Amino acid sequence: MALLGACTPTFNWRDVRIADKGLVALLPCKADRATRAMPLGVESVEVEMAGCEAGGATFAVAHAAAADAAQAEAWLRAWRAATRAQLADEDATEAAATVPRAVPVPAPWKLETRNEAANAKAAEAANAAAPARVLWFAQRTASGVSLYQATVLGKPSAPEAFMTFFEGLRLP
Repeated sequence: MALLGACTPTFNWRDVRIADKGLVALLPCKADRATRAMPLGVESVEVEMAGCEAGGATFAVAHAAAADAAQAEAWLRAWRAATRAQLADEDATEAAATVPRAVPVPAPWKLETRNEAANAKAAEAANAAAPARVLWFAQRTASGVSLYQATVLGKPSAPEAFMTFFEGLRLP
């Protein structure tokens, strides 16, 4: 059995559909899926997630369906604030982002922490969080606006994994 595991590539990239007729993400391993209620501002929102761990990092994409651009904008502000609160002790930068085919409102946005720990275990030993890169963006749909959060938590063993993951996000 150990011999079979040794032949398995660390990053086995595959297309994963995130929302019905919506985003297709490129994940480095077989995705686990979950749905949970998440507080976004004054509302509790059902968020669908798909993600997996590979090469020392967690890769995940979350999706929420808003009724319109105003609701999506409010949820995005709340989502960003919740993420910043979780990373309160981390040195993080935020900036506008570009995502092909994403709507301009709410605008795509990214956050990146500067923690240079080699992996989550090293970060834990140093009493710090693992490095994180987060990207939020939205897409207009027939029924409203789909809001997405793409995240890499940890430092992948292959540096190009960040670029492969984020460039592999495709809106129809």
